[in-house]
Amino acid sequence: MGDSIRPRKRFAQHWLRSEKVLFKIVEAANLSPSDRILEIGPGTGVMTQKLLPYAASVTAVEIDRNLCEKLTKKFKTAENFLLLSGDILSLDLEALLADQDPKFQQPNKVVANIPYNITGPILEKLLGKIGQPATNPYESIVLLVQKEVADRLYATAGNKAFGALSVRVQYLADCELICPVPAKAFYPPPKVESAVVRLKPRAIAPAAEDPRQLETLVKVGFANKRKMLRNNLKGLIESDRLTQILEQLEINPQARAEDLSVEQWVSLSNHLSLSNLESSPVNN
Repeated sequence: MGDSIRPRKRFAQHWLRSEKVLFKIVEAANLSPSDRILEIGPGTGVMTQKLLPYAASVTAVEIDRNLCEKLTKKFKTAENFLLLSGDILSLDLEALLADQDPKFQQPNKVVANIPYNITGPILEKLLGKIGQPATNPYESIVLLVQKEVADRLYATAGNKAFGALSVRVQYLADCELICPVPAKAFYPPPKVESAVVRLKPRAIAPAAEDPRQLETLVKVGFANKRKMLRNNLKGLIESDRLTQILEQLEINPQARAEDLSVEQWVSLSNHLSLSNLESSPVNN
């Protein structure tokens, strides 16, 4: 795939060149002729080209203006392709697409090879937060991410990779690993291994009675993963009372934050009095 465009470090660009991985990404998206795809960071358009024949539309958001010129020329005859120039984190997609042809409005799936340095903010943009979930969730989100992040996204309680990100994402969506991706699948090869994951936003169950309180608990609870949970939370709730609640929920009082499942975090939040947490700021 002799792309003449050189990847730019400024935008953390790495071109995916593996046909095998591209196929797996498109397959994971489970496309139908009515799907409206949002692609973040199309780069040279290699994945875009794979998506266009199978979807009603592909709306691509690219921050690199030089690439935008190339993409415009490359897909000038594709009637189901729309290119938006800008930063996905600051664009108001709904407003920008409101005046477009209906086939580009309200994308229902996301497929993207995202810049690894802004994975967290992109996940929040696509899913929302525990305290403020996305109002119109996507049916599915297929992302190529750093393997270390992928491990955290689908990790289960008790696993070393299970952390605050795991709880925040798994509260809002089901996550599964599609396939690992070696560094040699890219040009230039990144210094890390990668993986394709699929997120499926869903109705929140069990729901937190006070989502913002849960958000605070998770943030403070994982502040120091080496400490027992009761020590991390002692600034929010008296230690003996927390021990009592943990025992009531059949959670080991010596448990660390990573030992609690998402459901147990929700139960813990629902058993705590709001007044204990009002003074602790939520990470916005």
